[in-house]
Amino acid sequence: MKALVSLFPSRPVGCKREKALGKRSAIALLARVEALKKDGSVKSLVDRRLAEFKALGKKGSSELYNELCFCTLTANFDAAKSIVVQEKVCNGFIELPEKELEQRLRSLGYRYPNRAAYICDSRRLLGQLKQRVSSFENETDLRQWLAENVKGIGLKEASHFMRNIGFENVAIIDFHIVDLLVKEKLIEKPKAMTPKRYLEIEGVLKRLAKRLGMSLAELDLYLWFLETGKILK
Repeated sequence: MKALVSLFPSRPVGCKREKALGKRSAIALLARVEALKKDGSVKSLVDRRLAEFKALGKKGSSELYNELCFCTLTANFDAAKSIVVQEKVCNGFIELPEKELEQRLRSLGYRYPNRAAYICDSRRLLGQLKQRVSSFENETDLRQWLAENVKGIGLKEASHFMRNIGFENVAIIDFHIVDLLVKEKLIEKPKAMTPKRYLEIEGVLKRLAKRLGMSLAELDLYLWFLETGKILK
């Protein structure tokens, strides 16, 4: 078994007061994930969801755009409720005028109906989204491009979109993942999720994924299940 010290260096992550990633905490979390992977019912759910992501990524620009809209909705909002909104709005993300889309989002109980403006602005990518996604040689560059060019999309939302269309090596660092890593004493709770801090925490997750022999996409689903008891998207 590879020594954890090589995977979790003693250098503090993100702030001087933060303790080095402890062997004991890391081993405990790794063991919990490995136990889940041996649970046939959980593993089948994870594998099925990952296959669905891959299948979605092979579809056209309209389907990818719909998923981009979903990820725009999820920022600071419940993922399960966002799924319901996505299902009910459906082609409205493409077809409804901004004010009508805003009203539709409001009628569905969505907390930030003014994000209709973000969605309408991103329609300029509709016919070219698949080509754009395919044009980048690495995932980091694609994520940065999305964060810089799509209103309402930051590193987390860009990572979420990419994972949901089949990319495997970017981390979705939402409050569930942060809370889990804090509870496991692998990080301190960030005062603000700056891009620098996001990438530092992503580094922690990369080392966990490497130790477990899985992608960040797969690890995310298992960690989400540990924290919420659900496997969504």
